[in-house]
Amino acid sequence: MKLAPAEIAAAMGADVVAEGGAGSPRRAAIDSREAGEGDLFFGLRGKNVDGGRFAADAIAAGAWGAVVDPSARSLFVGESTTSNERERGHGGGWVFVVDDPLAALQALALVWRRALGARVVGVTGSVGKTSVKDIARALLPGRVHANRENLNTEIGLPLTILEAPEDTDVLVLEMAMRGAGQIAELAAIAEPEVGVVTNVGPVHVELLGSVEAIAAAKAELLAALPEGGAAIVPAEAGELEPHLDDAPRLIRFGPGGDVEAIEQRLEKGVTEALVRAPSGSQAFHFPFAEAHNLVNALAAVAIGVALEAPLAEMADRAANIGFSRFRGERLELGEGIVLVNDCYNANPVSMRAALDHLASFEGGRRIAVLGEMAELGPEAPRYHREIGEHARLQGVDLVIGVGEPAREYYPDELVGSPVEAAELLAAQLGTDDTVLVKGSRSAGLEGIAEALPELLEASGGGPD
Repeated sequence: MKLAPAEIAAAMGADVVAEGGAGSPRRAAIDSREAGEGDLFFGLRGKNVDGGRFAADAIAAGAWGAVVDPSARSLFVGESTTSNERERGHGGGWVFVVDDPLAALQALALVWRRALGARVVGVTGSVGKTSVKDIARALLPGRVHANRENLNTEIGLPLTILEAPEDTDVLVLEMAMRGAGQIAELAAIAEPEVGVVTNVGPVHVELLGSVEAIAAAKAELLAALPEGGAAIVPAEAGELEPHLDDAPRLIRFGPGGDVEAIEQRLEKGVTEALVRAPSGSQAFHFPFAEAHNLVNALAAVAIGVALEAPLAEMADRAANIGFSRFRGERLELGEGIVLVNDCYNANPVSMRAALDHLASFEGGRRIAVLGEMAELGPEAPRYHREIGEHARLQGVDLVIGVGEPAREYYPDELVGSPVEAAELLAAQLGTDDTVLVKGSRSAGLEGIAEALPELLEASGGGPD
Protein backbone atom coordinates (compact mmCIF):
# COMPACT_ATOMS: atom_id res chain seq x y z
CA MET A 1 0.00 0.00 0.00
CA LYS A 2 2.39 2.68 -1.27
CA LEU A 3 0.78 5.62 0.45
CA ALA A 4 2.58 8.02 2.79
CA PRO A 5 1.20 8.55 6.29
CA ALA A 6 -0.02 12.02 5.35
CA GLU A 7 -1.89 10.56 2.34
CA ILE A 8 -3.45 7.90 4.54
CA ALA A 9 -4.56 10.44 7.11
CA ALA A 10 -6.03 12.69 4.41
CA ALA A 11 -7.89 9.79 2.78
CA MET A 12 -9.52 8.85 6.06
CA GLY A 13 -10.02 12.37 7.45
CA ALA A 14 -7.96 11.22 10.43
CA ASP A 15 -6.28 12.99 13.30
CA VAL A 16 -2.71 11.69 13.71
CA VAL A 17 -2.14 11.32 17.44
CA ALA A 18 1.07 9.30 17.31
CA GLU A 19 3.79 9.04 14.71
CA GLY A 20 5.51 5.78 13.90
CA GLY A 21 8.28 4.67 11.62
CA ALA A 22 9.00 5.37 7.99
CA GLY A 23 7.48 3.62 5.01
CA SER A 24 3.95 2.48 4.24
CA PRO A 25 1.71 -0.30 5.56
CA ARG A 26 1.65 -3.57 3.64
CA ARG A 27 -2.11 -4.20 4.05
CA ALA A 28 -5.10 -3.54 6.30
CA ALA A 29 -6.13 -5.91 9.09
CA ILE A 30 -9.12 -6.04 11.44
CA ASP A 31 -8.15 -8.92 13.75
CA SER A 32 -5.46 -8.00 16.24
CA ARG A 33 -4.55 -11.66 16.57
CA GLU A 34 -3.67 -11.78 12.88
CA ALA A 35 -2.15 -8.33 12.60
CA GLY A 36 1.56 -8.64 11.95
CA GLU A 37 4.63 -6.78 10.87
CA GLY A 38 3.74 -3.80 8.69
CA ASP A 39 -0.05 -4.06 8.95
CA LEU A 40 -2.43 -1.16 9.44
CA PHE A 41 -4.92 -2.32 12.07
CA PHE A 42 -8.49 -1.00 12.00
CA GLY A 43 -10.29 -1.17 15.34
CA LEU A 44 -13.81 -1.79 14.08
CA ARG A 45 -16.70 -1.65 16.52
CA GLY A 46 -18.73 -4.86 16.56
CA LYS A 47 -22.00 -5.75 18.26
CA ASN A 48 -20.27 -6.97 21.40
CA VAL A 49 -16.64 -5.85 21.18
CA ASP A 50 -14.90 -2.60 20.29
CA GLY A 51 -11.87 -3.54 18.22
CA GLY A 52 -10.12 -0.34 19.25
CA ARG A 53 -9.41 -1.96 22.62
CA PHE A 54 -6.95 -4.26 20.87
CA ALA A 55 -5.12 -1.64 18.84
CA ALA A 56 -2.20 -1.45 21.29
CA ASP A 57 -1.84 -5.23 21.11
CA ALA A 58 -1.67 -5.05 17.32
CA ILE A 59 1.03 -2.42 17.41
CA ALA A 60 2.95 -4.39 20.03
CA ALA A 61 2.83 -7.34 17.61
CA GLY A 62 4.55 -5.25 14.95
CA ALA A 63 1.69 -3.47 13.20
CA TRP A 64 2.74 -0.36 11.28
CA GLY A 65 -0.14 1.55 12.78
CA ALA A 66 -3.72 1.55 13.99
CA VAL A 67 -6.96 3.34 13.19
CA VAL A 68 -9.29 3.83 16.14
CA ASP A 69 -12.36 5.86 17.05
CA PRO A 70 -12.29 8.63 19.68
CA SER A 71 -13.22 6.26 22.50
CA ALA A 72 -9.83 4.54 22.12
CA ARG A 73 -7.84 7.76 21.90
CA SER A 74 -7.04 7.69 25.60
CA LEU A 75 -5.16 4.41 25.12
CA PHE A 76 -2.52 6.32 23.20
CA VAL A 77 -2.73 9.94 24.33
CA GLY A 78 -1.89 11.09 27.81
CA GLU A 79 -3.74 13.92 29.50
CA SER A 80 -0.82 16.35 29.22
CA THR A 81 0.30 15.51 25.71
CA THR A 82 -0.55 17.13 22.39
CA SER A 83 -1.07 15.73 18.92
CA ASN A 84 2.36 17.06 17.89
CA GLU A 85 4.21 15.00 20.46
CA ARG A 86 5.26 11.38 20.26
CA GLU A 87 2.63 9.89 22.55
CA ARG A 88 3.23 7.32 25.19
CA GLY A 89 2.03 3.75 24.90
CA HIS A 90 1.83 3.42 21.12
CA GLY A 91 4.94 1.24 20.78
CA GLY A 92 6.34 3.13 17.80
CA GLY A 93 3.35 2.74 15.51
CA TRP A 94 1.24 5.35 13.78
CA VAL A 95 -2.10 6.04 15.43
CA PHE A 96 -4.97 7.61 13.50
CA VAL A 97 -8.20 8.69 15.19
CA VAL A 98 -11.36 8.82 13.06
CA ASP A 99 -15.06 9.10 13.82
CA ASP A 100 -15.88 5.78 12.10
CA PRO A 101 -13.10 3.22 11.46
CA LEU A 102 -15.24 1.26 8.98
CA ALA A 103 -15.92 4.36 6.89
CA ALA A 104 -12.20 5.15 7.09
CA LEU A 105 -11.34 1.65 5.86
CA GLN A 106 -13.65 2.08 2.90
CA ALA A 107 -12.37 5.56 2.09
CA LEU A 108 -8.76 4.38 2.15
CA ALA A 109 -9.64 1.46 -0.12
CA LEU A 110 -11.13 3.85 -2.66
CA VAL A 111 -7.98 5.98 -2.64
CA TRP A 112 -5.77 2.90 -3.13
CA ARG A 113 -8.05 1.56 -5.88
CA ARG A 114 -7.57 4.84 -7.76
CA ALA A 115 -3.84 4.88 -7.09
CA LEU A 116 -3.49 1.39 -8.55
CA GLY A 117 -4.93 2.40 -11.89
CA ALA A 118 -6.02 -1.22 -12.34
CA ARG A 119 -9.05 -2.25 -14.32
CA VAL A 120 -11.81 -3.32 -11.95
CA VAL A 121 -14.45 -6.03 -12.39
CA GLY A 122 -17.37 -6.41 -9.99
CA VAL A 123 -19.10 -9.79 -9.77
CA THR A 124 -22.41 -10.47 -8.07
CA GLY A 125 -25.32 -12.88 -8.51
CA SER A 126 -27.50 -15.32 -6.63
CA VAL A 127 -25.19 -18.25 -7.38
CA GLY A 128 -21.89 -18.77 -9.12
CA LYS A 129 -20.22 -15.45 -8.28
CA THR A 130 -17.33 -17.05 -6.37
CA SER A 131 -16.72 -19.58 -9.14
CA VAL A 132 -16.82 -16.86 -11.80
CA LYS A 133 -14.31 -14.88 -9.75
CA ASP A 134 -12.06 -17.93 -9.37
CA ILE A 135 -12.20 -18.76 -13.09
CA ALA A 136 -11.64 -15.15 -14.14
CA ARG A 137 -8.63 -14.91 -11.83
CA ALA A 138 -7.10 -17.83 -13.71
CA LEU A 139 -8.08 -16.84 -17.26
CA LEU A 140 -7.29 -13.13 -17.33
CA PRO A 141 -3.76 -12.13 -18.37
CA GLY A 142 -1.54 -9.88 -16.30
CA ARG A 143 -1.37 -9.51 -12.52
CA VAL A 144 -4.87 -10.32 -11.26
CA HIS A 145 -5.92 -9.75 -7.66
CA ALA A 146 -9.22 -11.10 -6.28
CA ASN A 147 -11.02 -11.68 -2.98
CA ARG A 148 -9.71 -14.35 -0.66
CA GLU A 149 -12.32 -16.69 0.77
CA ASN A 150 -15.45 -14.68 1.60
CA LEU A 151 -13.94 -11.19 1.77
CA ASN A 152 -16.82 -9.81 -0.29
CA THR A 153 -18.75 -7.57 2.13
CA GLU A 154 -18.58 -3.93 3.18
CA ILE A 155 -15.61 -5.00 5.33
CA GLY A 156 -14.09 -7.74 3.19
CA LEU A 157 -14.12 -5.88 -0.11
CA PRO A 158 -12.05 -2.90 1.08
CA LEU A 159 -9.67 -5.30 2.80
CA THR A 160 -9.27 -7.08 -0.54
CA ILE A 161 -8.50 -3.84 -2.36
CA LEU A 162 -5.96 -2.82 0.28
CA GLU A 163 -4.19 -6.19 -0.15
CA ALA A 164 -3.69 -5.58 -3.88
CA PRO A 165 -0.01 -5.15 -4.88
CA GLU A 166 0.94 -1.91 -6.60
CA ASP A 167 1.59 -3.74 -9.90
CA THR A 168 -1.97 -5.15 -10.07
CA ASP A 169 -3.40 -5.03 -13.60
CA VAL A 170 -6.93 -6.28 -12.87
CA LEU A 171 -9.01 -6.38 -9.70
CA VAL A 172 -11.77 -9.01 -9.76
CA LEU A 173 -14.05 -8.25 -6.83
CA GLU A 174 -16.86 -10.52 -5.71
CA MET A 175 -19.69 -8.53 -4.14
CA ALA A 176 -22.07 -10.06 -1.61
CA MET A 177 -25.59 -8.79 -1.04
CA ARG A 178 -27.99 -9.21 1.85
CA GLY A 179 -30.19 -6.18 1.32
CA ALA A 180 -31.07 -3.28 -0.91
CA GLY A 181 -28.33 -0.68 -1.29
CA GLN A 182 -25.45 -2.95 -0.33
CA ILE A 183 -24.21 -3.60 -3.86
CA ALA A 184 -24.36 0.13 -4.56
CA GLU A 185 -22.25 0.70 -1.43
CA LEU A 186 -19.62 -1.79 -2.60
CA ALA A 187 -19.61 -0.39 -6.13
CA ALA A 188 -18.96 3.09 -4.75
CA ILE A 189 -15.80 1.73 -3.10
CA ALA A 190 -14.63 -0.39 -6.05
CA GLU A 191 -15.69 1.83 -8.96
CA PRO A 192 -15.87 -1.13 -11.41
CA GLU A 193 -15.78 -0.63 -15.16
CA VAL A 194 -17.10 -4.16 -15.80
CA GLY A 195 -20.09 -5.51 -13.88
CA VAL A 196 -21.17 -9.15 -13.90
CA VAL A 197 -24.51 -10.45 -12.66
CA THR A 198 -24.26 -14.22 -12.86
CA ASN A 199 -28.00 -14.82 -12.35
CA VAL A 200 -30.96 -13.94 -10.16
CA GLY A 201 -32.76 -16.49 -8.00
CA PRO A 202 -34.61 -16.89 -4.69
CA VAL A 203 -31.57 -16.22 -2.51
CA HIS A 204 -32.05 -13.89 0.50
CA VAL A 205 -35.73 -13.67 -0.44
CA GLU A 206 -36.48 -13.70 3.29
CA LEU A 207 -34.72 -10.35 3.55
CA LEU A 208 -35.88 -8.73 0.30
CA GLY A 209 -39.35 -10.18 -0.13
CA SER A 210 -39.35 -11.24 -3.79
CA VAL A 211 -37.13 -12.34 -6.65
CA GLU A 212 -37.94 -9.07 -8.41
CA ALA A 213 -36.53 -7.15 -5.44
CA ILE A 214 -33.41 -9.32 -5.55
CA ALA A 215 -32.98 -8.49 -9.25
CA ALA A 216 -33.27 -4.78 -8.47
CA ALA A 217 -30.62 -5.11 -5.76
CA LYS A 218 -28.24 -6.97 -8.07
CA ALA A 219 -28.83 -4.38 -10.80
CA GLU A 220 -27.29 -1.73 -8.53
CA LEU A 221 -23.95 -2.96 -9.87
CA LEU A 222 -24.97 -2.24 -13.46
CA ALA A 223 -26.29 1.19 -12.53
CA ALA A 224 -22.88 2.06 -11.08
CA LEU A 225 -20.94 1.34 -14.30
CA PRO A 226 -19.40 4.24 -16.22
CA GLU A 227 -20.57 5.19 -19.70
CA GLY A 228 -17.74 3.24 -21.34
CA GLY A 229 -18.14 0.20 -19.13
CA ALA A 230 -19.54 -3.25 -19.85
CA ALA A 231 -22.42 -5.17 -18.27
CA ILE A 232 -22.16 -8.97 -18.41
CA VAL A 233 -25.42 -10.87 -17.88
CA PRO A 234 -26.95 -14.24 -18.80
CA ALA A 235 -28.43 -14.63 -22.27
CA GLU A 236 -31.70 -15.39 -20.50
CA ALA A 237 -31.66 -12.66 -17.88
CA GLY A 238 -35.14 -13.30 -16.43
CA GLU A 239 -36.12 -10.82 -13.74
CA LEU A 240 -32.97 -8.84 -14.47
CA GLU A 241 -34.14 -7.95 -17.98
CA PRO A 242 -36.11 -4.78 -17.05
CA HIS A 243 -32.90 -3.32 -15.56
CA LEU A 244 -30.80 -3.67 -18.70
CA ASP A 245 -32.20 -0.83 -20.80
CA ASP A 246 -29.84 1.76 -19.33
CA ALA A 247 -26.82 -0.55 -18.99
CA PRO A 248 -23.69 0.36 -20.99
CA ARG A 249 -22.20 -2.14 -23.45
CA LEU A 250 -24.09 -5.38 -22.91
CA ILE A 251 -22.37 -8.77 -23.22
CA ARG A 252 -24.57 -11.81 -22.72
CA PHE A 253 -23.20 -15.27 -21.93
CA GLY A 254 -24.69 -18.73 -22.26
CA PRO A 255 -26.70 -20.44 -25.01
CA GLY A 256 -27.68 -17.91 -27.65
CA GLY A 257 -25.54 -15.18 -26.08
CA ASP A 258 -22.54 -13.20 -27.28
CA VAL A 259 -20.25 -15.70 -25.55
CA GLU A 260 -21.45 -19.29 -25.80
CA ALA A 261 -20.19 -22.86 -26.12
CA ILE A 262 -21.16 -24.05 -29.59
CA GLU A 263 -19.60 -27.47 -29.03
CA GLN A 264 -18.78 -29.29 -25.82
CA ARG A 265 -17.91 -32.74 -24.55
CA LEU A 266 -16.73 -34.27 -21.30
CA GLU A 267 -13.54 -36.31 -21.36
CA LYS A 268 -12.03 -37.75 -18.15
CA GLY A 269 -13.17 -34.91 -15.92
CA VAL A 270 -12.22 -32.22 -18.43
CA THR A 271 -14.81 -30.14 -20.26
CA GLU A 272 -13.71 -29.52 -23.83
CA ALA A 273 -15.63 -26.62 -25.32
CA LEU A 274 -15.51 -24.56 -28.49
CA VAL A 275 -16.33 -21.07 -27.27
CA ARG A 276 -17.70 -18.49 -29.66
CA ALA A 277 -17.28 -14.79 -28.89
CA PRO A 278 -17.64 -11.62 -30.95
CA SER A 279 -13.93 -11.80 -31.87
CA GLY A 280 -14.07 -15.41 -33.08
CA SER A 281 -14.02 -18.97 -31.75
CA GLN A 282 -11.51 -20.77 -29.54
CA ALA A 283 -11.17 -24.28 -28.12
CA PHE A 284 -10.95 -24.39 -24.31
CA HIS A 285 -10.05 -27.32 -22.07
CA PHE A 286 -11.58 -26.60 -18.68
CA PRO A 287 -10.39 -28.73 -15.69
CA PHE A 288 -13.87 -29.48 -14.35
CA ALA A 289 -16.84 -31.69 -15.20
CA GLU A 290 -19.82 -29.72 -13.87
CA ALA A 291 -22.20 -28.28 -16.44
CA HIS A 292 -22.92 -25.25 -14.25
CA ASN A 293 -19.21 -24.42 -14.12
CA LEU A 294 -19.14 -24.26 -17.91
CA VAL A 295 -21.75 -21.50 -17.63
CA ASN A 296 -19.58 -19.81 -15.00
CA ALA A 297 -16.58 -20.13 -17.31
CA LEU A 298 -18.49 -18.46 -20.15
CA ALA A 299 -19.18 -15.52 -17.82
CA ALA A 300 -15.45 -15.35 -17.03
CA VAL A 301 -14.57 -15.45 -20.73
CA ALA A 302 -17.07 -12.62 -21.26
CA ILE A 303 -15.10 -10.60 -18.69
CA GLY A 304 -12.02 -11.17 -20.80
CA VAL A 305 -13.91 -10.07 -23.90
CA ALA A 306 -14.92 -6.86 -22.12
CA LEU A 307 -11.27 -6.25 -21.18
CA GLU A 308 -10.07 -7.13 -24.70
CA ALA A 309 -8.11 -10.19 -23.56
CA PRO A 310 -7.26 -12.54 -26.49
CA LEU A 311 -9.31 -15.74 -26.49
CA ALA A 312 -6.22 -17.83 -27.25
CA GLU A 313 -4.38 -16.45 -24.25
CA MET A 314 -7.31 -17.18 -21.96
CA ALA A 315 -7.52 -20.73 -23.36
CA ASP A 316 -3.82 -21.25 -22.59
CA ARG A 317 -4.46 -20.25 -18.98
CA ALA A 318 -7.52 -22.46 -18.43
CA ALA A 319 -5.46 -25.25 -16.87
CA ASN A 320 -4.76 -22.90 -13.93
CA ILE A 321 -8.40 -22.80 -12.84
CA GLY A 322 -8.96 -23.72 -9.21
CA PHE A 323 -11.95 -23.19 -6.94
CA SER A 324 -12.32 -21.80 -3.45
CA ARG A 325 -12.71 -24.19 -0.54
CA PHE A 326 -16.04 -26.02 0.00
CA ARG A 327 -17.22 -25.24 -3.54
CA GLY A 328 -17.46 -28.52 -5.37
CA GLU A 329 -14.28 -29.98 -3.84
CA ARG A 330 -13.83 -33.53 -5.10
CA LEU A 331 -12.38 -35.88 -2.48
CA GLU A 332 -11.29 -39.44 -3.29
CA LEU A 333 -11.96 -41.65 -0.27
CA GLY A 334 -10.70 -45.00 -1.57
CA GLU A 335 -12.47 -47.97 -3.16
CA GLY A 336 -13.79 -45.64 -5.83
CA ILE A 337 -15.81 -43.57 -3.32
CA VAL A 338 -16.04 -39.90 -4.29
CA LEU A 339 -17.24 -37.12 -2.00
CA VAL A 340 -18.27 -33.83 -3.60
CA ASN A 341 -17.92 -31.25 -0.83
CA ASP A 342 -20.13 -28.32 -1.90
CA CYS A 343 -21.21 -27.10 1.52
CA TYR A 344 -20.26 -23.41 1.41
CA ASN A 345 -23.80 -22.33 0.62
CA ALA A 346 -27.08 -23.54 -0.84
CA ASN A 347 -30.20 -22.19 -2.47
CA PRO A 348 -32.73 -23.68 -4.89
CA VAL A 349 -30.69 -22.74 -7.96
CA SER A 350 -27.32 -24.06 -6.80
CA MET A 351 -28.93 -27.13 -5.21
CA ARG A 352 -30.49 -28.17 -8.51
CA ALA A 353 -27.19 -27.68 -10.32
CA ALA A 354 -25.33 -29.78 -7.75
CA LEU A 355 -27.91 -32.58 -7.94
CA ASP A 356 -27.74 -32.54 -11.74
CA HIS A 357 -23.97 -32.99 -11.47
CA LEU A 358 -24.41 -35.82 -8.97
CA ALA A 359 -26.72 -37.55 -11.45
CA SER A 360 -23.93 -37.57 -14.06
CA PHE A 361 -21.76 -39.94 -12.00
CA GLU A 362 -21.77 -43.60 -12.98
CA GLY A 363 -20.86 -46.70 -11.01
CA GLY A 364 -22.25 -47.16 -7.52
CA ARG A 365 -25.03 -45.36 -5.70
CA ARG A 366 -25.52 -41.61 -5.82
CA ILE A 367 -26.10 -40.22 -2.33
CA ALA A 368 -27.12 -36.66 -1.45
CA VAL A 369 -26.53 -35.35 2.08
CA LEU A 370 -28.55 -32.16 2.28
CA GLY A 371 -28.72 -29.49 4.94
CA GLU A 372 -30.99 -26.51 5.22
CA MET A 373 -31.24 -23.83 2.52
CA ALA A 374 -31.37 -20.70 4.68
CA GLU A 375 -33.02 -17.31 4.21
CA LEU A 376 -35.82 -18.47 1.91
CA GLY A 377 -38.64 -16.86 3.86
CA PRO A 378 -42.17 -18.22 4.26
CA GLU A 379 -41.86 -20.34 1.13
CA ALA A 380 -38.88 -22.27 2.52
CA PRO A 381 -40.79 -25.56 3.06
CA ARG A 382 -42.00 -25.52 -0.55
CA TYR A 383 -38.49 -24.85 -1.88
CA HIS A 384 -37.12 -27.74 0.18
CA ARG A 385 -39.84 -30.12 -0.99
CA GLU A 386 -39.16 -29.19 -4.61
CA ILE A 387 -35.47 -29.96 -4.16
CA GLY A 388 -36.29 -33.34 -2.64
CA GLU A 389 -38.50 -34.08 -5.64
CA HIS A 390 -35.76 -32.95 -8.02
CA ALA A 391 -33.26 -35.29 -6.35
CA ARG A 392 -35.53 -38.25 -7.01
CA LEU A 393 -36.26 -37.19 -10.57
CA GLN A 394 -32.51 -37.11 -11.15
CA GLY A 395 -32.17 -40.68 -9.92
CA VAL A 396 -30.47 -40.00 -6.59
CA ASP A 397 -30.46 -43.31 -4.74
CA LEU A 398 -30.34 -42.06 -1.15
CA VAL A 399 -31.19 -38.67 0.34
CA ILE A 400 -29.93 -37.97 3.86
CA GLY A 401 -31.30 -34.85 5.55
CA VAL A 402 -29.28 -33.11 8.26
CA GLY A 403 -31.16 -31.00 10.81
CA GLU A 404 -34.85 -30.43 11.39
CA PRO A 405 -35.40 -28.06 8.40
CA ALA A 406 -34.11 -30.85 6.14
CA ARG A 407 -37.21 -32.87 7.03
CA GLU A 408 -38.95 -30.99 4.22
CA TYR A 409 -36.80 -32.79 1.65
CA TYR A 410 -38.69 -35.95 2.72
CA PRO A 411 -35.31 -37.67 3.00
CA ASP A 412 -34.77 -41.42 3.20
CA GLU A 413 -32.83 -40.79 6.41
CA LEU A 414 -32.96 -37.78 8.75
CA VAL A 415 -30.15 -37.16 11.24
CA GLY A 416 -29.63 -34.38 13.73
CA SER A 417 -26.03 -33.37 13.10
CA PRO A 418 -23.16 -33.55 10.58
CA VAL A 419 -21.37 -36.03 12.84
CA GLU A 420 -24.38 -38.36 12.73
CA ALA A 421 -24.47 -37.99 8.95
CA ALA A 422 -20.79 -38.95 8.71
CA GLU A 423 -21.38 -42.00 10.91
CA LEU A 424 -24.35 -43.06 8.79
CA LEU A 425 -22.31 -42.69 5.60
CA ALA A 426 -19.40 -44.66 7.03
CA ALA A 427 -21.76 -47.54 7.79
CA GLN A 428 -23.50 -47.53 4.41
CA LEU A 429 -20.98 -46.51 1.74
CA GLY A 430 -20.07 -49.06 -0.88
CA THR A 431 -17.60 -49.34 -3.73
CA ASP A 432 -17.84 -46.58 -6.36
CA ASP A 433 -20.51 -44.63 -4.47
CA THR A 434 -20.65 -40.87 -4.98
CA VAL A 435 -21.71 -38.54 -2.17
CA LEU A 436 -22.82 -34.94 -2.55
CA VAL A 437 -22.71 -32.82 0.61
CA LYS A 438 -24.57 -29.54 0.27
CA GLY A 439 -26.37 -27.05 2.48
CA SER A 440 -26.16 -23.47 3.69
CA ARG A 441 -23.08 -22.66 5.71
CA SER A 442 -25.18 -22.38 8.84
CA ALA A 443 -25.79 -26.14 8.60
CA GLY A 444 -22.10 -26.80 9.29
CA LEU A 445 -21.84 -29.68 6.84
CA GLU A 446 -18.09 -29.20 6.36
CA GLY A 447 -17.80 -31.40 9.43
CA ILE A 448 -18.87 -34.39 7.32
CA ALA A 449 -15.85 -34.16 5.03
CA GLU A 450 -13.61 -33.72 8.06
CA ALA A 451 -14.98 -36.73 9.97
CA LEU A 452 -15.76 -39.23 7.22
CA PRO A 453 -12.20 -40.25 6.18
CA GLU A 454 -11.29 -41.10 9.78
CA LEU A 455 -14.53 -43.02 10.29
CA LEU A 456 -13.93 -45.02 7.13
CA GLU A 457 -10.37 -45.78 8.20
CA ALA A 458 -11.54 -46.85 11.64
CA SER A 459 -14.04 -49.22 10.06
CA GLY A 460 -11.39 -50.86 7.93
CA GLY A 461 -10.25 -48.25 5.45
CA GLY A 462 -13.32 -48.30 3.27
CA PRO A 463 -16.33 -50.38 2.33
CA ASP A 464 -16.51 -54.12 2.66
